[in-house]
This record gives sequence, structure tokens and C-alpha cells, in this order.
Amino acid sequence: MTVLPDDGLSLAAEFPAATHAQWQRLVAGVLSRSGKDVPDTEAEDVLSTALEDGLRARPLYTADGPADGSASAPDAGLPGFAPFVRSGRAEGNTANGWDVRQRHTVADPEAVLTDLENGVTSLWLAVGPDGIPAGELDRVLKDVYLDLAPVVLDAGAETPTAAAELLDVYARRGIAPEAALGNLGADPLGTEARTGSAYDGDGFPATVALTRLCAESYPGLRALTVDALPYHEAGGSAAQELGASLATGVAYLRALTAGGLTVEQALGQLEFRYAATADQFLTIAKLRAARRLWARVAEACGAPAAGAQPQHAVTSSVMMTGRDPWVNMLRTTLATLAAGVGGADSVTVLPFDHALGLPDAFARRIARNTSTILIEESHLARVIDPAGGSWYVESLTDELAHAAWEFFQGIERDGGQAAVLRSGRLSRDLAATWAERSRALAERREPVTGVSEFPHLGEKPVVRAPAPAEPVGGLPRVRRDEAFEALRARSDAHLAATGARPKVFLAALGPAAAHTARLTFAANLFQAGGIEPVTEGSFADSGAAEACLCSSDALYEERAGSEAAALRAAGAGHVSLAGRPGAYAGIDTFVFAGCDAVAVLSATLDRMGVSS
Repeated sequence: MTVLPDDGLSLAAEFPAATHAQWQRLVAGVLSRSGKDVPDTEAEDVLSTALEDGLRARPLYTADGPADGSASAPDAGLPGFAPFVRSGRAEGNTANGWDVRQRHTVADPEAVLTDLENGVTSLWLAVGPDGIPAGELDRVLKDVYLDLAPVVLDAGAETPTAAAELLDVYARRGIAPEAALGNLGADPLGTEARTGSAYDGDGFPATVALTRLCAESYPGLRALTVDALPYHEAGGSAAQELGASLATGVAYLRALTAGGLTVEQALGQLEFRYAATADQFLTIAKLRAARRLWARVAEACGAPAAGAQPQHAVTSSVMMTGRDPWVNMLRTTLATLAAGVGGADSVTVLPFDHALGLPDAFARRIARNTSTILIEESHLARVIDPAGGSWYVESLTDELAHAAWEFFQGIERDGGQAAVLRSGRLSRDLAATWAERSRALAERREPVTGVSEFPHLGEKPVVRAPAPAEPVGGLPRVRRDEAFEALRARSDAHLAATGARPKVFLAALGPAAAHTARLTFAANLFQAGGIEPVTEGSFADSGAAEACLCSSDALYEERAGSEAAALRAAGAGHVSLAGRPGAYAGIDTFVFAGCDAVAVLSATLDRMGVSS
């Protein structure tokens, strides 16, 4: 029989306590053996990872706080109490999980009903000339129990018309004003960000009138959405997305209170929409930081108790790919997990074929079942803020909140959200961030599975009906795969015109142990540009116009020059080498980890005569 001490079993009681300095010394020793000699105190910095917004992810977080001596994250408080970091509601999502909100862009009553009968709990309807006509709302919602299923509108400049039509539908169906649920979706600044045009005048008079109507007559309906997706989808960072949403929310608070609403009424009319990405820790921290920041705004407005921020998280369209779209299921699963752990009140999972057009029934089913599995089988909603207390998550939340607040203050100094939209300042900030991220994507420091890494040239294309046109004229919409997609499109056109893809011969030197790693690397790289690698036979039989040597540095020293000469003699017009640049005779191009893959592949296609 095992006898436990009076205070229970202490698993580490027999081990001496280790110090942070001892761990740093061990890390420095490991780095030294890999050729990096650094002082013990700097070892942690070498293993840190740079993030956007000047943030860094360190390899170790402890209860003592950052090793650099900076302040630890403040107390996150309790759920349902300011600063609402842990949740805007005391019960969080523990009762029934988060609201599963599905987006619909076409008038399809059958698809709407299928979603609601199979796990979806609210509807997000894109209304307007390129979406569901406002006059079709009654038909689209004909079999929906409108006192049970909240309806959220996304109508842009058509919001006044769409809102009036929805309220009329409620009245015709006999839905009491107090039973109507959802959000009318007014967002004049978000619409301006999308289209470049303002639909409501100074002070947003139409929006204020709609908000007063909801506040006075429809207690279950909000009037406004602060949509941060335009800033995310233009390439913005997490801090920029948060800062722009704060500036938008503050602009609406000013207009609403000037229009006669109390601060508490105005705060109660706003819902915030954020992107959830496959970077799970950053998404968790972003949602937590957003609640903290909005609580600070409410406190400054004199209504700290009303500062809980309702959040609608949408899986990012920026991360979705057209190639190998099945991988998008994994991305959206991670993003949904992060949104749930981060405390989002509502979550929309974009179907895996979102980048290809209208989703089919299978894609919609997988999208809604993603939330169902995480709630019902993984039990993700049983615990409020399950990431709370993680030293990394608390630190990241705090650092991101500070970066976002700084960006928000910069917008306010420049005249507010409307001013920075119209001056182009916000567009330039977002473009600069996207340019830096594009470099990371081109160099594959930010890999995109199925696109820049492990592409599948022989995949059968997934074809979907065209989706309605997205609003244009404002901020651009970007996707992580766009540069590589352009290269693959060139290859596809070449295949259609000639019956074959452009090819490169991979010349493996020496035994498998010497060449396998770099041959695999080179094959992966060239396929990312739609170039078919040939690894069998001789160059003369390959049908390729170019060749790439693949081996070890030692064999390159012995044979690179002679092998390059032999390949040229066999007809190779260009010879590359998989490895770091070196003094090897006859080598035209070096391809290596960290090279600008997009530039290398584009130049290769140019030389092969593949039109752009």
C-alpha cells in the first residue's frame, strides 16, 4: 500500500528547484553545439520568434513574468466583470456553447432551413444587389421561427431598406417587437472601408435613427455592427484590426450619444466582428484583448459596467486557399477552436470551398459541424476562458492590447476612423503590413500547406458556381496564396495550351543520404510554381529545359562544376543548385530555404516561355 504525505503527493518534492538562469545556461550550451555562441542571458532571445506589431513569442514563460524585467500582465479579473478579459458574461458559453452563425449570400430558403435544422443557431444574411434582394427576405425566411433564430443583416449601403424590410417581416409574421432577435447590421464606416463611399452623412443620422428605434422598441435587436474584417482582409495585423475597430466603435458612440442615447444604450447597440485565424494563440489573445480594450473605452465614457463587448468571430478568408481546398477544413477547425477558447459569443465557419465560389451542401455541412464537434464532442465550451492563466496567453493578450491601443490612439490623433479612411493613411498602414507579410510568404517563412509547401500538381480542380461579387472600391482584399496562385495559373494555362507542364530536371548527385533532403526541397519548391520536377532518367530524356543539382555541400565542392558542364552539354539552358550560394562554376541560380521563392519561380517560368 502506498502511503501519501499529509499534504498529498508532491511529484517534484525529491528534485531540487531549478532556476531560470540554469535553464538559460543549458539552452546556451545547446546553441553552442549548433554553432551559435551566445551569452547565457541572450540564449532566450535567439529562440524567440518575431511576430507582427513588434511582438515576440519567447520560448519560455513563467509565473515570474518576462525575463527582460518588463511588467507582468495585469490580473484578468473574473468572467462577467470589467475588464471582461475572461468573458463578457458571467456564465461564458457554458450553457449551450457559442452561437453557430452561418452566412448566406444567395436567396436559398432550403439551404437556410437545412442549416437551422442541423446545428446552426443564427443566420447572417448578405443583402443587396449582389446578395439577397431585400424584397426576398420574407421568402428566404419563410419557414424560420424568427422568435428563436436571430437574424443578422449585412447590407452595406442598403441597410436602411433591408432593416425596414426585416422589421416588416417580423410584423407580418406576428413577431412581437420584444421577441425579435439579431442585429440590423448598420456599419457606415465598415461599408466605406469596403466601397470607398459613404452612405450616411456626418453624424450618421440614418444609423442613429435606426439605433434609437431598436433601443426603444426592439430590446432583442442591436442596430450596429463594428466589422473589423475589412482591415484584416486588407492585410492588416491583429493590432491594426483591433485599433481600427476601437476607433470605429468610438465614432459610433459619439454619434449615438449626440443623437440622444445614453452611453449605456449606445454601448448595448454594438456588436464587434473579428477574424479568427489558424494562429490559435494570436486569435485567443486578440479576442481577449478586444474585450479588455473596449472595457477601457466604456470606463472612459463613464459606464464601466456596460463595457462587455459582444463578439462575432469569422474564420479568416485571408487564410483560405483555392488550391488543395480540403486543407481549409483543418485551418477553419483551428480557427474555430481559437474563437471558442477566446470567448467569442458567435462563430461563423467559412466553408472550405469559400475561395472557389458558392459552397455546396457538403461544404456547408462540414462548416456547421465544425462548431458542433468542438462544442458537443470536444466539450470546448464547458470551461470559461480555458486559456486564462497560461503565462504565454496572458502575456500575449497584454502585449497585443498595448500595441492595439497605440494604433487606436494614432487614429484618434489623426482625426478618427472616418478621417484616416478618407486620407488614405489607414490604407497605407495596412499595405505596409501586408507588404512585409508578403515577403515572408514569398520566402516561405510563413508556409501555406498545399500551396507554397507540399503542393499537389496532379490534384483534380474543385469547381463551384460563382459567388456574388464582393463590394469593391475601398480597401483591397488579399489572400495568403495569391502570389503562388498566379504562378500556378501560368502553369495551368501552359498545360492547357501544350498538353504538358513546364519541367525541371533534378540531378541527384551521390547516394540517397547525400541528395534526398535537397532533392525533396527542390521538388517541393518548383511544384509550388507549377513546375513539374523530373527525377528519373537522364536530362536528355526528361523533356525539361532546365536542371537543378541536388546533393550535399561536400559533393558540390567535388562535382558541381563538372556536372553543370555535362548538363549544359546535354542541352540545359539554365542550371540551378539546391543550396546556399557558393563559388561553383557553371551555376546560374541558387535555391535555398529562405530564398524569394516567388521571384525564383517567376523568373524560371519566364525563361521557360510560360506566359504571364
